[in-house]
Amino acid sequence: MRTLHTIAELRAALPGAGACVFVPTMGNLHEGHLGLVRQARAHGLPVVASIFVNRLQFAPHEDFDRYPRTLARDCDQLQAAGCDIVFAPDERELYAVPQTFKVQPDPALADILEGQFRPGFFTGVCTVVMKLFGCVQPRVAVFGKKDYQQLMVIRRMVEQFALPITIEAGETCRANSGLALSSRNGYLSDSERERAIELVGALRTLARRFVREESVPLQTLEAQAMDDLRASGWQPDYLTVRRRADLGVPTAGASAGEEWVALGAAKLGGTRLIDNVEF
Repeated sequence: MRTLHTIAELRAALPGAGACVFVPTMGNLHEGHLGLVRQARAHGLPVVASIFVNRLQFAPHEDFDRYPRTLARDCDQLQAAGCDIVFAPDERELYAVPQTFKVQPDPALADILEGQFRPGFFTGVCTVVMKLFGCVQPRVAVFGKKDYQQLMVIRRMVEQFALPITIEAGETCRANSGLALSSRNGYLSDSERERAIELVGALRTLARRFVREESVPLQTLEAQAMDDLRASGWQPDYLTVRRRADLGVPTAGASAGEEWVALGAAKLGGTRLIDNVEF
């Protein structure tokens, strides 16, 4: 495996456009990331993973400065998972001049849910992913379903710009407890980690109630789910049910025959967690 730090090195190492499979990450890797790399290997092409903590997707009050940088450990894990190239640029390489050109995603998809609580987040995500796509020029890119809305935003961006890239989804990787693996789980105390599964439990309960209690308005079900989580000491931003196809709000009596996803974001102590459950 080769670890490269400049765009010139990366382009010299790759045979040409469409000749690799790409797994973008911000590092501090866990088994979920490594599963995406192993999934990428199944295509029989060289696998490129990027490690770059993207300042553009962090608000000033968020954890950019304390986000863990663990490059050496990450590279060891990626090599064991079968990665061929790690692209690990620093900010001066990827943003050699101020990034004044940015990708503005469709507000109908990007300004809801995560976008409502993290304004500008998906603009930062789309801008860095578009730039990384330009550097790597992959045939396939693999993104995890845990960041469900992000996956949808990236898919829509690729469609709108007619990029010759297939976006492939990787299933959410969970610990034995059911907790979705996340780099930010490292911020949790031992007691918080034991309780963190309450978020996915609340989403599963909301999904069951949505299917079984069709006469109850969705807003009522969501409010109850939020209240129950607050009573357990959480600070929820949202728990909701949306259409899988476009994250649209369900219409009255529309639960039968549709594909849905329950999504949620909430803070436990000082750590904000997200999760989702398809049903």
